[in-house]
Amino acid sequence: MTSERTTLYRDKQNAKLMGVCSGIADYTGVNALWIRLGVLMLTFMTGGSTIPFYFIAGLLLNKKPSHLYVDKEEQKYWQRVRQSPQRTAREIRSRMRDIDRRLADVETYYVSSNPRLNAEIERLR
Repeated sequence: MTSERTTLYRDKQNAKLMGVCSGIADYTGVNALWIRLGVLMLTFMTGGSTIPFYFIAGLLLNKKPSHLYVDKEEQKYWQRVRQSPQRTAREIRSRMRDIDRRLADVETYYVSSNPRLNAEIERLR
């Protein structure tokens, strides 16, 4: 089962017609203007055969829940997850390693300069 954060929705808040292009833009992280221009060009190149697909997508796609993204940072994070989950996991592991290293540096600083604290930590281990 897929998460509601990794599902394609119609984005009615930024919609021009039915919200399909803005939903695709939200899903992929590409600017909605480029998606709309691409759909417009595809419509002219195919002689209008993309119009029924647009309306079918507009009818089949669910409306994006309002509670889905609290802020832009969360929205960008989930766009990166949808684009490349492995890369996002690597980035998170890298951040956690960096935080762990920094905490180890702080612990080393305080333990090496405070023998009483060093003895207390050793007793807790």
